[in-house]
Amino acid sequence: MTIELKNVVKRVGAEIHIYETSVAFEREGFNILLGTTLAGKTSLMQLMAGLERPTSGEIWFDGRDVTSVSVQKRNISMVHQQFINYPNFSVFDNIASPLRVARMARPEIKRRVGQLAEMLKLSAMLDRRPSELSGGQQQRTALARALVKDADLILLDEPLANLDYKLREELRDELPRLFKDRGCTVVYATTEPAEALLLGGHTATMHKGRITQFGPTAEIYRRPAGLRTARVFSDPPINTASVSKKGARFIFNDRVGWDAKGDRAQLPDGTYTLGIRPHDVTLDHNGPETVALEGTVLITEISGSESVVHFNIDGQTWISQSRGIHPFKIGDEARFHLNIGKSKLFDLDDRLVAA
Repeated sequence: MTIELKNVVKRVGAEIHIYETSVAFEREGFNILLGTTLAGKTSLMQLMAGLERPTSGEIWFDGRDVTSVSVQKRNISMVHQQFINYPNFSVFDNIASPLRVARMARPEIKRRVGQLAEMLKLSAMLDRRPSELSGGQQQRTALARALVKDADLILLDEPLANLDYKLREELRDELPRLFKDRGCTVVYATTEPAEALLLGGHTATMHKGRITQFGPTAEIYRRPAGLRTARVFSDPPINTASVSKKGARFIFNDRVGWDAKGDRAQLPDGTYTLGIRPHDVTLDHNGPETVALEGTVLITEISGSESVVHFNIDGQTWISQSRGIHPFKIGDEARFHLNIGKSKLFDLDDRLVAA
């Protein structure tokens, strides 16, 4: 099963929520919508679900135009980031509810609910009400209800966003197993680049109602087509700076330079935007193509085994993400190391020219 959007536009009054979009999502694995809040992920999902109709364009599912087909007549399931369960139903009845609407036989309902409850570790809680469950158990219940009807399309709208870290990690690990060999198309929305990388599959990066790129997740991370995609796919934010190429050298801030190697040596002289992710800007020498910079510490964030340092170079803020605990005081001068071999170069139209 696959879903395809053809020239889809969604306007609400004078505002455009989704600009003209054409994309065909993959049958196998996860299709991830990656973008910040208000990037258009939920609007796109509502169009795919049939909860909203496009202002123009068509939505096709498995070779059939479903643009005008009501949500009730589409075999879809949707899970939101809120724990949406029926408060007066038991866990069993919550999971079984779509099967009862479909008038499925009781023995088959019992079999399917029991199978999913076992898979999602809910077997001991089938008689409980949602209010008696933890947040993770409530979201497992919502996931079980989405899975139990064998939907052709499953839409997961930031389903782990409201869970604590440990529960997010547990469910994130389980999700690929839950959807394996189900024969359905899965679309998963998230604001977190790390989550997209962990789930794999294919990713559509979104920015202000537009899909900026779609393709295999790892490939988009390694080779973003443009600076906008690179920014969507970086957390903490990607560092950017204007650099000049003069002959066989790149120059930054008229003081720091490095040799142009490989394909970069063939680029014409001129001005480019250097993009380098924070984990490639470290406090330690981090590769054979390393350039050192001096900066003034603005903010430090120590989390677990990592240190994130915001620092200033000639009025521009950079971010470094290093392993280990490195305490600094605001105003300290520190040396940072850029792994230029891992950087990306964009032209004046923000298109990738070297990765």
